[in-house]
Amino acid sequence: MLRKFWVKKDERALLFRKGDFVSVLTPGEYWKFDPLRRLSLESFALAKPQFEHRLVDYLVSSEPAIVAQEFHVVDLKATEVGLRYENGVLAEVLAPNTRRLYWKGYLAQRFETLDISADFAVAAALVPRLAAGSGRSAVKLAGAEGVYTVAVPQYQVAVLYVDGKVDRVLDAGLHYFWKFNRDLRAELVDLRLQVLEVAGQEILTKDKVSLRVNLTAGYRVSDVLVAFAKQARPLEYLYKELQFGLRAAVGTKSLDELLENKSTLDEAVREHIQRRTAGLGLEVESVGVKDIILPGEMKALLAKVVEAEKAAQANLIRRREETAATRSLLNTAKVMEDNPVALRLKELETLEKITEKVDKISVFGGLEGVLKDLVKIQV
Repeated sequence: MLRKFWVKKDERALLFRKGDFVSVLTPGEYWKFDPLRRLSLESFALAKPQFEHRLVDYLVSSEPAIVAQEFHVVDLKATEVGLRYENGVLAEVLAPNTRRLYWKGYLAQRFETLDISADFAVAAALVPRLAAGSGRSAVKLAGAEGVYTVAVPQYQVAVLYVDGKVDRVLDAGLHYFWKFNRDLRAELVDLRLQVLEVAGQEILTKDKVSLRVNLTAGYRVSDVLVAFAKQARPLEYLYKELQFGLRAAVGTKSLDELLENKSTLDEAVREHIQRRTAGLGLEVESVGVKDIILPGEMKALLAKVVEAEKAAQANLIRRREETAATRSLLNTAKVMEDNPVALRLKELETLEKITEKVDKISVFGGLEGVLKDLVKIQV
């Protein structure tokens, strides 16, 4: 007629009669009159203190005395986050609108409630408790999927968006935020000097010659909030404006002007981009044209032009040298005509050249005949 029920020291139990809740049993031995075996017992280990049962709401609303005696009650509002500590160690993060019961037992439990309606940044003192393991940015705590982590490298900042709106700028380091009831997103921005390549732009010159131009620009973000407030994608905006500036500059110059002086093209694009980015939080420090690439047929045509120009230059130089040589000969002739001594020296010079190439000479009339009769230049 009597039934024995036993509850261990590390357990709690619910007693039911015909499936209906009767009471909570603490550790000990119980004898119950149950001739029809209508009683049943459901045990819970205190090592897992959370009470997950269909009777949670019933107990909270209808058995407040039992709840106060046996459970810790957590009932969070829509703008509150709960922290549960076991033996002084943070064990769980509780999301807003959470109602839970935890058994009172040998585990020392403490609960903390945080209001995140206005300030949703995780307090600095709480960060080491949320981050576990070797990687500080990897949150490994129960319920910590509600924590948003932003790791900002050195020399960079991050723009934090809350529900699609820019909220703040984050400096280098680790940052933690409660993302419950919010859509959080961070975008990294490098504050160092960056290089932007505008490659392969097909552009027509003033004289209707099609060519491809490669441009390089050096820029940095000078004011992050202004840059992201004025345009959604600052880098894309800068790229488009460099394209427009390059097209405008090339379209006003002929091919010869571009090939003779590329620096004018650099200056025109720089003036355009500085005018278009003024007050937008972007600073363009340098703009330069890397390459001007011509079509194949235009390259062949220009090669012929250059070849013809060089041939004409070579012919001009040759004619100039011939004229100078003729003028020199004429001057020499005039000197010899007016000066017999100079004429005689020229005769001797000619004699010397002849004798260098002759193997044997037979002389008649002595030295006088050699000097007077062998070589004679008629004026």
